Amino acid sequence: MGEGYVLDFSNASFAEFFRRDVGVAIYADKYSSAGDSKARRLRTFWEIEPDELVGKALKGLLGYWRYEHQEPTTNQKQRMESCQKIVERLLGRQPAQGTPEDQFLQQDYSMASFDAVDIDPTVLPILKSRWSEATQCVKNGAPLAAVILCGSILEGLLLGQALSHPQQFNQARCSPKDQSGKVKLFQEWKLGQLIDVAYELGYLKLDVKEFSVVLRDFRNYIHPYQQMSAQFDPDWRTAEICIQVLKAAASDLTGRRPGQRS
Repeated sequence: MGEGYVLDFSNASFAEFFRRDVGVAIYADKYSSAGDSKARRLRTFWEIEPDELVGKALKGLLGYWRYEHQEPTTNQKQRMESCQKIVERLLGRQPAQGTPEDQFLQQDYSMASFDAVDIDPTVLPILKSRWSEATQCVKNGAPLAAVILCGSILEGLLLGQALSHPQQFNQARCSPKDQSGKVKLFQEWKLGQLIDVAYELGYLKLDVKEFSVVLRDFRNYIHPYQQMSAQFDPDWRTAEICIQVLKAAASDLTGRRPGQRS
């Protein structure tokens, strides 16, 4: 943060991150006493706010950094682990055990009912059937099938959400656009784009965005040659993470997770 920048945030996305993930208006006057740059505002925030709120912000920033650095160096991993310990201390918790993936899998996300998601009810039987098949695939040692099914379910849920809230999704900052600058039809959006916009709008929390990396490319894995090219060989852990992502997303979309807007 030597030159005033924080990660790759713009002023607008920095403000949105703090509003959505921390519940703070970071561009309020009280955070400008040391200067108006993002880094100076963040340092002032660290100095004047209570530990728990600072820990909450750092946890979100660390998750954002992990999302942007899927293959960190050994030194980066060590620094990340040190940061995680600081976050846990500020939050008043015992240091978390295991990798970020381990910690994500340890979260208790009960599967929310698809009936409570704001989508066309006629598609619900298909999504429920695929969910049942996905869980069976994990139990029976078919991780690739589970990944593909989870990706299709998440795409169905988010596409349904977009169709139910077209104005919000069309006006989002990161909505995908064609060469003329016009927002693409929802049916042309990739799953990753649906995830990014749903996160921007506050429908999904950061962990879903962060751990959805495998699911974003689920369509590619349907084709053997593309799977071979990507050197993608999922195991049971990959499938478990995808199941957990879907559980967390369903909870977010139904407003069941703490801190999630209704």
